[in-house]
Amino acid sequence: MNIPLFIAGLLLIIIVLGDAFETMVLPRRVTRRIRLARLFVRFSWKLWLMIARLIPRRRSAETFLGFFGPLSALMLIILWATGLVFGFALMLWASGSTLMMHTGIVGFGTYLYLSGTSLFTLGMGDVTPTTSLGRGLIATESGLGLGFLALVISYLPLLNQSFARREMTISLLDSHAGSPPSAMELIRRHIHDGEVDELRQHLHEWERWSAELLESHLSYPLLALFRSHHDNQSWLGSLTTILDTCAFTLAGIEDVCKDQAKFTFAMTRHAIVDIAGIFNRPPTHPEKDRLPKADLEYLCSTLSEAGLKLDEAAALEKALTELRSMYEPYVYSLSQYLQITVPPWISRTERPDNWQTSRWDKAGIGRKKLLREIWDDHF
Repeated sequence: MNIPLFIAGLLLIIIVLGDAFETMVLPRRVTRRIRLARLFVRFSWKLWLMIARLIPRRRSAETFLGFFGPLSALMLIILWATGLVFGFALMLWASGSTLMMHTGIVGFGTYLYLSGTSLFTLGMGDVTPTTSLGRGLIATESGLGLGFLALVISYLPLLNQSFARREMTISLLDSHAGSPPSAMELIRRHIHDGEVDELRQHLHEWERWSAELLESHLSYPLLALFRSHHDNQSWLGSLTTILDTCAFTLAGIEDVCKDQAKFTFAMTRHAIVDIAGIFNRPPTHPEKDRLPKADLEYLCSTLSEAGLKLDEAAALEKALTELRSMYEPYVYSLSQYLQITVPPWISRTERPDNWQTSRWDKAGIGRKKLLREIWDDHF
């Protein structure tokens, strides 16, 4: 028996099983940096980004990036299965187990073939071990293969369910905050007779959604790489819009749902910071200010004209700057890594929401603007 080679095969199996357990079963974040799944996703994502940057059309590049999340989940499963096949083949080869076969020369490829048919429980029977140790390894691998396949089958539906729940809430933000969403639109559309009481309930719902998103993305980090159905929507953009809204509410709106804004801000920032930690993305200050002074003045004047009472301008700007520094560096760092566009604070141009458009619109912006005017007049 070749003991070092046998131990190497055993270690490979333990590493693969441990990595699959931590990725699919363990309901908490694993802080260890050197992990098989983490290394695979990190290097394959860098390669995917390099290819995406060579695509001239932005929409085509976005479509290409959207393939990575689901494809990497499948590639991880293939990687784990390949590791198990190689591990058991090494152990069989190192154990000196002789094989009984009808024709051909026995080599390492034969052991790989036997290991593969055993893991996937094919039961071909054309190659069989003759020693007790070899038979025991094959029986162990066959039982492990059943458990591994069952785990894989349960893993993919969980990913799809978590993705569907996330996207449902993101889609709900479309009519509340525009496409892409912005804090200005979210607040403006909830002003009724100078009050924004409806905003309190909306922020409460987003507090719970942020907690659910934090739990799902800590358990399944691959979900962060799953992109939304529309190019102007994303989980990062939605969280950023809610953080912007909470920050402006805390900094400048007089005595309006400040308690709920405080709770939602805390939960949403918690989600952003922890997800940045998953990908080892330290906070990075944006190259360009998302809300320069001119845009802040425009934001305040727009909301004031809509009937909202705001605090004194200097105090508002100071408080808002402090609050933005608590989350924008993490948002910018994640947006650079994931290649997701951060939504703006304000919307100076009249853009139709996603629900107002369709692939059959031939009349262009005029028809979409008319639809928006009809909606505003009647509702």
